[in-house]
Amino acid sequence: MKLILRADVDSLGRLGDIVTVKAGYGRNYLIPQGLAMPASVANQKQFDLERKKLQVMADALKGEAQALAEKIAATPVTITVRVGEGDKLYGSVTASNIGDALAEAGVDIDRRKIVMADPIRALGEYEIDIKLHPDVRGELKLSVVKHVRVGEEEVEEETPVVEEAVAEAEVADAESEESAEA
Repeated sequence: MKLILRADVDSLGRLGDIVTVKAGYGRNYLIPQGLAMPASVANQKQFDLERKKLQVMADALKGEAQALAEKIAATPVTITVRVGEGDKLYGSVTASNIGDALAEAGVDIDRRKIVMADPIRALGEYEIDIKLHPDVRGELKLSVVKHVRVGEEEVEEETPVVEEAVAEAEVADAESEESAEA
């Protein structure tokens, strides 16, 4: 099936290209999504009339993607993870975790746009690629750091100190009441 692309499609072609695809892909995905139209003389003439408007829309999308890429580059992200002995991570850091951390930082992107060969399984600094547009890729600086938690021993050490201070204050209050009565 021959189609005229009305938008840039990853691994298929650019706006205005005439491509050959399987009938099901064209009929069930590209045409209903408005990404393509059947290649015919009448559709080619119609496309030539629409081309400027479609190109302006495509350029606007590319500009938004570039602005988002700059915002991502300026937003370093830190993810804290729990670790065991030898600083081994419990689990791993995935694209979903990175997407959530970016959302907390004020940058909303689809986690499927985060390009990772494998999940992160170690502490450290990473540079993560984010595919925002066929022509625009962003780069995220990611730090995976150890989660520091107040241990039970530290809490137990602080508790007696507080209890001693409260007891001393009560003794001082009792002494001041006795001296006031006398």
